[in-house]
Amino acid sequence: MLKGAIFDFDGTLFDTMFIWNTAGETYLRSIGIEPREDLRKVLKTMSLLQSATYIREKYAVELTLKEIMDGINRTVEDFYFYTVQPKECVITLLEQMKVKGIKMCIATATDRYQVEAALKRCGMESFFSEIFTCSDVGHGKDEPIIFQKAMDYLGTTRENTVVFEDAYHAAKTAKADGFVTVAVYDSHEEKQKELQALSDFYFENYTETDTFWKFAYGL
Repeated sequence: MLKGAIFDFDGTLFDTMFIWNTAGETYLRSIGIEPREDLRKVLKTMSLLQSATYIREKYAVELTLKEIMDGINRTVEDFYFYTVQPKECVITLLEQMKVKGIKMCIATATDRYQVEAALKRCGMESFFSEIFTCSDVGHGKDEPIIFQKAMDYLGTTRENTVVFEDAYHAAKTAKADGFVTVAVYDSHEEKQKELQALSDFYFENYTETDTFWKFAYGL
Protein backbone atom coordinates (compact mmCIF):
# COMPACT_ATOMS: atom_id res chain seq x y z
CA MET A 1 0.00 0.00 0.00
CA LEU A 2 1.13 3.53 -0.75
CA LYS A 3 2.84 5.10 2.27
CA GLY A 4 4.40 8.35 1.06
CA ALA A 5 4.02 11.04 -1.59
CA ILE A 6 6.52 13.71 -2.62
CA PHE A 7 4.99 16.67 -4.44
CA ASP A 8 6.64 19.27 -6.59
CA PHE A 9 5.13 22.72 -6.01
CA ASP A 10 5.18 24.88 -9.14
CA GLY A 11 3.00 23.51 -11.91
CA THR A 12 2.13 20.42 -9.85
CA LEU A 13 0.31 21.74 -6.78
CA PHE A 14 -0.08 25.37 -7.90
CA ASP A 15 -0.45 27.24 -11.18
CA THR A 16 2.76 29.22 -11.01
CA MET A 17 4.99 28.20 -13.90
CA PHE A 18 4.31 31.23 -16.06
CA ILE A 19 5.78 33.61 -13.49
CA TRP A 20 9.01 31.58 -13.21
CA ASN A 21 9.37 31.27 -16.97
CA THR A 22 10.01 35.01 -17.14
CA ALA A 23 11.56 35.69 -13.71
CA GLY A 24 15.18 35.69 -14.89
CA GLU A 25 14.43 38.00 -17.79
CA THR A 26 12.41 40.36 -15.60
CA TYR A 27 15.18 40.50 -13.00
CA LEU A 28 17.95 41.25 -15.51
CA ARG A 29 15.92 44.04 -17.10
CA SER A 30 15.28 45.49 -13.64
CA ILE A 31 19.05 45.98 -13.22
CA GLY A 32 19.54 47.34 -16.72
CA ILE A 33 20.70 44.22 -18.55
CA GLU A 34 18.96 42.87 -21.63
CA PRO A 35 18.76 39.05 -21.47
CA ARG A 36 19.71 36.85 -24.38
CA GLU A 37 16.98 34.98 -26.21
CA ASP A 38 17.98 31.61 -24.78
CA LEU A 39 17.85 32.61 -21.10
CA ARG A 40 14.39 31.24 -20.42
CA LYS A 41 15.31 27.84 -21.84
CA VAL A 42 18.65 27.74 -20.02
CA LEU A 43 17.18 28.54 -16.60
CA LYS A 44 14.19 26.24 -16.94
CA THR A 45 15.84 23.21 -15.30
CA MET A 46 17.86 25.15 -12.71
CA SER A 47 17.25 25.80 -9.04
CA LEU A 48 17.24 29.38 -7.81
CA LEU A 49 20.85 29.07 -6.64
CA GLN A 50 21.93 27.58 -9.97
CA SER A 51 20.08 30.34 -11.82
CA ALA A 52 21.75 33.05 -9.76
CA THR A 53 25.15 31.47 -10.36
CA TYR A 54 24.53 31.35 -14.10
CA ILE A 55 23.34 34.97 -14.24
CA ARG A 56 26.31 36.15 -12.19
CA GLU A 57 28.84 34.35 -14.38
CA LYS A 58 27.33 34.73 -17.85
CA TYR A 59 26.10 38.30 -17.49
CA ALA A 60 28.98 39.62 -15.34
CA VAL A 61 26.61 40.80 -12.62
CA GLU A 62 28.72 42.30 -9.84
CA LEU A 63 26.46 41.23 -6.99
CA THR A 64 26.62 38.35 -4.54
CA LEU A 65 24.64 35.20 -5.19
CA LYS A 66 22.38 36.09 -2.28
CA GLU A 67 21.71 39.54 -3.70
CA ILE A 68 20.83 38.06 -7.08
CA MET A 69 18.55 35.43 -5.52
CA ASP A 70 16.86 38.08 -3.41
CA GLY A 71 16.36 40.19 -6.51
CA ILE A 72 14.75 37.33 -8.43
CA ASN A 73 12.55 36.52 -5.47
CA ARG A 74 11.33 40.09 -5.23
CA THR A 75 10.04 39.89 -8.78
CA VAL A 76 7.77 36.96 -7.91
CA GLU A 77 7.08 37.00 -4.18
CA ASP A 78 3.91 39.11 -4.30
CA PHE A 79 2.44 36.51 -6.61
CA TYR A 80 2.93 33.78 -3.99
CA PHE A 81 1.76 35.93 -1.12
CA TYR A 82 -1.40 37.29 -2.70
CA THR A 83 -2.40 35.67 -6.00
CA VAL A 84 -1.31 32.10 -6.72
CA GLN A 85 -4.01 29.41 -6.67
CA PRO A 86 -3.85 25.62 -6.29
CA LYS A 87 -4.52 23.49 -9.33
CA GLU A 88 -8.11 22.40 -9.79
CA CYS A 89 -9.21 19.47 -7.60
CA VAL A 90 -5.74 18.93 -6.08
CA ILE A 91 -7.07 19.63 -2.58
CA THR A 92 -9.52 16.74 -2.96
CA LEU A 93 -6.62 14.39 -3.70
CA LEU A 94 -4.64 15.70 -0.74
CA GLU A 95 -7.61 15.23 1.56
CA GLN A 96 -8.01 11.64 0.37
CA MET A 97 -4.34 10.96 0.99
CA LYS A 98 -4.49 12.48 4.46
CA VAL A 99 -7.50 10.33 5.40
CA LYS A 100 -5.65 7.23 4.20
CA GLY A 101 -2.63 8.08 6.34
CA ILE A 102 -0.27 8.71 3.43
CA LYS A 103 2.63 10.91 4.50
CA MET A 104 3.22 13.92 2.25
CA CYS A 105 5.98 16.45 1.77
CA ILE A 106 7.11 18.94 -0.87
CA ALA A 107 10.31 18.94 -2.95
CA THR A 108 10.68 22.19 -4.84
CA ALA A 109 13.10 24.62 -6.47
CA THR A 110 11.14 27.54 -5.01
CA ASP A 111 12.22 29.21 -1.77
CA ARG A 112 10.58 27.93 1.38
CA TYR A 113 9.03 31.23 2.50
CA GLN A 114 7.18 31.62 -0.79
CA VAL A 115 5.82 28.08 -0.66
CA GLU A 116 4.79 28.53 2.96
CA ALA A 117 3.00 31.79 2.16
CA ALA A 118 0.97 30.22 -0.64
CA LEU A 119 0.10 27.12 1.38
CA LYS A 120 -1.00 29.14 4.39
CA ARG A 121 -3.15 31.54 2.36
CA CYS A 122 -4.91 28.62 0.68
CA GLY A 123 -5.31 26.58 3.88
CA MET A 124 -3.08 23.74 2.67
CA GLU A 125 -0.17 23.77 5.10
CA SER A 126 -1.55 20.90 7.23
CA PHE A 127 -1.21 18.39 4.40
CA PHE A 128 2.59 18.50 4.29
CA SER A 129 4.95 17.54 7.08
CA GLU A 130 8.02 19.17 5.53
CA ILE A 131 9.22 21.31 2.62
CA PHE A 132 12.51 20.46 0.92
CA THR A 133 13.98 23.11 -1.36
CA CYS A 134 16.79 22.76 -3.86
CA SER A 135 18.57 25.71 -2.26
CA ASP A 136 18.47 24.11 1.20
CA VAL A 137 19.55 20.72 -0.12
CA GLY A 138 22.21 22.25 -2.35
CA HIS A 139 21.22 20.30 -5.47
CA GLY A 140 18.81 20.84 -8.34
CA LYS A 141 16.38 18.30 -9.71
CA ASP A 142 18.88 17.20 -12.30
CA GLU A 143 20.09 15.06 -9.38
CA PRO A 144 17.90 12.76 -7.23
CA ILE A 145 19.23 13.97 -3.87
CA ILE A 146 16.20 16.11 -2.98
CA PHE A 147 13.85 13.17 -3.59
CA GLN A 148 16.05 10.86 -1.56
CA LYS A 149 16.14 13.27 1.38
CA ALA A 150 12.37 13.70 1.23
CA MET A 151 11.85 9.94 1.22
CA ASP A 152 14.24 9.47 4.14
CA TYR A 153 12.31 12.10 6.09
CA LEU A 154 9.00 10.36 5.40
CA GLY A 155 10.49 7.05 6.53
CA THR A 156 9.25 5.26 3.41
CA THR A 157 10.89 3.33 0.57
CA ARG A 158 10.95 3.73 -3.20
CA GLU A 159 8.54 0.80 -3.44
CA ASN A 160 5.80 2.61 -1.50
CA THR A 161 6.54 6.26 -2.34
CA VAL A 162 5.39 8.26 -5.37
CA VAL A 163 6.77 11.49 -6.82
CA PHE A 164 4.38 14.00 -8.39
CA GLU A 165 6.00 16.21 -11.04
CA ASP A 166 4.95 18.39 -13.96
CA ALA A 167 8.47 18.89 -15.39
CA TYR A 168 9.99 16.30 -17.68
CA HIS A 169 13.57 16.76 -16.45
CA ALA A 170 12.55 16.32 -12.79
CA ALA A 171 10.29 13.33 -13.45
CA LYS A 172 13.11 11.76 -15.46
CA THR A 173 15.49 12.17 -12.51
CA ALA A 174 13.04 10.62 -10.05
CA LYS A 175 12.18 7.76 -12.40
CA ALA A 176 15.84 6.97 -13.08
CA ASP A 177 16.41 6.75 -9.32
CA GLY A 178 13.70 4.12 -8.95
CA PHE A 179 10.70 6.16 -7.83
CA VAL A 180 7.17 5.63 -9.07
CA THR A 181 6.33 8.86 -10.89
CA VAL A 182 3.02 10.64 -11.40
CA ALA A 183 3.16 13.23 -14.17
CA VAL A 184 0.81 16.21 -13.87
CA TYR A 185 -0.05 18.19 -16.98
CA ASP A 186 1.01 21.82 -17.06
CA SER A 187 0.81 23.87 -20.24
CA HIS A 188 4.31 25.28 -19.74
CA GLU A 189 6.03 21.90 -20.07
CA GLU A 190 6.88 21.48 -23.74
CA LYS A 191 7.81 17.79 -23.53
CA GLN A 192 4.35 16.44 -22.73
CA LYS A 193 4.65 13.33 -24.91
CA GLU A 194 8.01 12.46 -23.41
CA LEU A 195 6.69 13.12 -19.90
CA GLN A 196 3.66 10.91 -20.44
CA ALA A 197 5.75 8.09 -21.90
CA LEU A 198 8.27 8.27 -19.06
CA SER A 199 5.91 8.34 -16.10
CA ASP A 200 3.96 5.54 -14.45
CA PHE A 201 0.81 7.68 -14.29
CA TYR A 202 -0.23 10.80 -16.18
CA PHE A 203 -2.86 13.24 -14.93
CA GLU A 204 -4.26 15.82 -17.29
CA ASN A 205 -6.06 17.04 -14.18
CA TYR A 206 -6.68 15.83 -10.64
CA THR A 207 -10.01 14.21 -11.44
CA GLU A 208 -8.29 11.35 -13.30
CA THR A 209 -7.10 9.38 -10.30
CA ASP A 210 -9.03 6.08 -10.42
CA THR A 211 -6.21 4.02 -11.95
CA PHE A 212 -3.73 5.59 -9.57
CA TRP A 213 -5.76 4.60 -6.52
CA LYS A 214 -6.07 1.03 -7.74
CA PHE A 215 -2.29 0.95 -7.96
CA ALA A 216 -1.89 2.56 -4.54
CA TYR A 217 -4.05 -0.06 -2.86
CA GLY A 218 -2.24 -2.84 -4.67
CA LEU A 219 1.25 -1.95 -3.49
